[in-house]
Amino acid sequence: MSGNSTAQRATDQLQQHIVEYAHWLNFDALSREAVHATKALTIDTLGVLIGGFCYEPCRMARNLAMRMPSTAGATIIGDRIRTSTDMAAFVNATTARYVEANDVYARYKPGSAHGHPSDVIMPLFAVAEQVHASGREFIASIVLAYEVYLALCDAFHNKSFDPSTFGCAAVSVAAAKLLRLSEVQTAHALSMAIVPNNILVQVRQSHVTMWKAAAAGKAGQAGVFAATLARAGMEGPHLPFEGKAGWCAHIAREPLTLEIKGGRHAPFLILASRIKPRPARALTVASIMAAEKLAAELADVSAIQEVLVEVHKQASHGTSEHHWHPDTRETADHSIPYVVAAALMTGLVTPRSFDDAMLWNPRLRQLMPKISVIENHEYTLAFEGLPQQYRARVTVTTSDGLRLTAESGGDADDLAATKSDAQVADKFRIFTEDLLDTRRVHALLERLWQLENIDDVALLPPELVLV
Repeated sequence: MSGNSTAQRATDQLQQHIVEYAHWLNFDALSREAVHATKALTIDTLGVLIGGFCYEPCRMARNLAMRMPSTAGATIIGDRIRTSTDMAAFVNATTARYVEANDVYARYKPGSAHGHPSDVIMPLFAVAEQVHASGREFIASIVLAYEVYLALCDAFHNKSFDPSTFGCAAVSVAAAKLLRLSEVQTAHALSMAIVPNNILVQVRQSHVTMWKAAAAGKAGQAGVFAATLARAGMEGPHLPFEGKAGWCAHIAREPLTLEIKGGRHAPFLILASRIKPRPARALTVASIMAAEKLAAELADVSAIQEVLVEVHKQASHGTSEHHWHPDTRETADHSIPYVVAAALMTGLVTPRSFDDAMLWNPRLRQLMPKISVIENHEYTLAFEGLPQQYRARVTVTTSDGLRLTAESGGDADDLAATKSDAQVADKFRIFTEDLLDTRRVHALLERLWQLENIDDVALLPPELVLV
């Protein structure tokens, strides 16, 4: 690593490994598959951001940003407001996360963490806009951030901390790349990200609140701020990972080895991220897809006597007492009983399925106690196997003895399946056409599928204005 000997002694091996990889990686090192996956994930993230734009926590964040105008910063996507770059990172990442429809990394690896790595995309969008980065630079920064985030997911086993913590570290390094910082400055940015910014998993325990989404925004904001501090000359703590009081000893609680080597005789980790077909927790998606298949065959949900939902082990264990009585949107979209009831009633789970009108719908509340969730051992093996599958079966028995069954998983709609361009575009339309007319949606899709040919990312925010 370049820099004086003092700076080198201040840098531990894990930090140096990340920084050296960051300075090696550029667009020319990316595979065609990684570039394409990045564009698909960017489209997906912008779509779900627009879908979450009008919800209360997202308005709260925008209203706060309005009090902090900055023409030198970045745009609140969907609006014309410009604020500080780190504040734009917070607002946009929170909005993209809110409706629980962004991607998920849930590759089965016993004891390792899962997460939502697309939390990094909107913070990096803000930095790319500020510095007038090209589409190629923006794409490379996203691939870099995913590499760091997902390597941390694979290596990290302490269940006391939320995976949004990884987003802070990943954004700091990728933002430093966009800001064209030196290796020494990038090391400082990473240190200033990981030492003070570690998010407790309490953010998604018990009755989940709107902070679940804001935690992702806060992580992105902190990562951008750390890189901005490093550019200004601020130095981070020495030995942030491997020091006596460092991240490995007190956050990971074990020594870590990170597999950050995408493009160096290894596939890029971004290829392992999954795009959700529905706006709900990953562990609920297979149940939703099966229940939607049954909905068309049910003339009257009030005739349902019982519903049996069979899922893999982790999904069955993910349904706790509070999921049977959700009182917030955030708890409902993590609840298999809730999403199955909503799917059976409406035939399609959308962001509106978690609005107050549905959340407190008496018919839905009467249906939920009739639902049972159990493990299906075959589905557990499919989830833990390679290639991974998310499978579920929903069986409905009606009061007149009718028995209906539907399964999901193992096909193109499986959460673990790579989504086609058509599926990505269809989801984008579903989330945006209420706020953007069909012509604008089509134009945006054409523009974003050619992201690598855009000379200046700052040209994109005006095309996304909703108000």
